[in-house]
Amino acid sequence: MTQTTTRSDAKVARDTKVALPFDEIASRLAGLTLPDVDVVYGIATGGVVPASLVAFRLGVPLELIAINYRREDNSPQRPTPELLAPSRPPARGARVLLVDDVSVTGQTMRLARDTVLAGCDVTTLVMKGRADIVAFPEVGTCVAWPWKLEGLDRD
Repeated sequence: MTQTTTRSDAKVARDTKVALPFDEIASRLAGLTLPDVDVVYGIATGGVVPASLVAFRLGVPLELIAINYRREDNSPQRPTPELLAPSRPPARGARVLLVDDVSVTGQTMRLARDTVLAGCDVTTLVMKGRADIVAFPEVGTCVAWPWKLEGLDRD
């Protein structure tokens, strides 16, 4: 039997996510002890906002790496993460802070390290999940990020 997901099912799933307000996210990021780095790389799209906040706080350049693995509903859309566009690599040996919203298996972070950031000293930071630095280690459920558009009717 095939299960069909309806818009009302999607709404119920979305409603089970924990909401983290932007001011709480910004405050948590401001309270983290961060390493001295030369550049911050954000994994697009989920890591763009937190990486921007951290790069601004540290006063260092921000670069983006376009990697995609999951759909908007968080289901995998590829067998493994995929680099979608070329990114400007940092200088060899650069100290890099690699930022994403969530890391469960580490596959996306690993792809970024092995390709764009090869030969660099990389520290990882995520909002939740597994990394060197985790902003919300206590959050174990899905999150309704304030920078993501959800619930839009798409025809």
